[in-house]
Amino acid sequence: MELLPVVLASGWASGINAYLVVLVLGLIGRFGQVAEIPLGLTRTDVLVVAAILYVVELVADKIPYFDSLWDAVSTAIRPTVGAVIGLLMAQDAPTLQTAILAAAGGAAALTSHLVKGGLRLIINTSPEPASNIAVSVGEDVAVAGVTTLAVLNPGLALAIAALLLVTGILLLVLLWSRVLRGWRRLRAWRARRAALV
Repeated sequence: MELLPVVLASGWASGINAYLVVLVLGLIGRFGQVAEIPLGLTRTDVLVVAAILYVVELVADKIPYFDSLWDAVSTAIRPTVGAVIGLLMAQDAPTLQTAILAAAGGAAALTSHLVKGGLRLIINTSPEPASNIAVSVGEDVAVAGVTTLAVLNPGLALAIAALLLVTGILLLVLLWSRVLRGWRRLRAWRARRAALV
């Protein structure tokens, strides 16, 4: 398995939904018997915790404005998971290569996480919740697909992840005023919630 494309593709996916990445990699490693998947990801306790956290994120990610708060909390988690996956995938690699893979996974996760957060602010400006649900489902499908491809065809997975990342960045640049509007609406939503408490 080519390590750098695997780490970058799974890093991108971790920035969108880290728990689903851990779950998919763990299930592939356990039931697909892919030797390159670190044993730590295939453990039952890891799979159970990842599944529970994925279900929590599955729900949280579909609620307008709450999804942006969830993204804010996940700013520390998603890049860390991307870095840890890079570190675990390095396994017996030399120290420098291990450090590069961990940094690459974390950087890819942080970048895609920031793009996701910005795009979610744009989506939250729409008056109905259906767009949140549709985008969330699309993200989960993309994450599961890219993560699976990262194991089966790392080059293709990296190309898809890069294309999705560049598309997301372009959308953010083109729709920046809507990101700012979404940020203002999120702050107003939080203020209303705080006033109720």
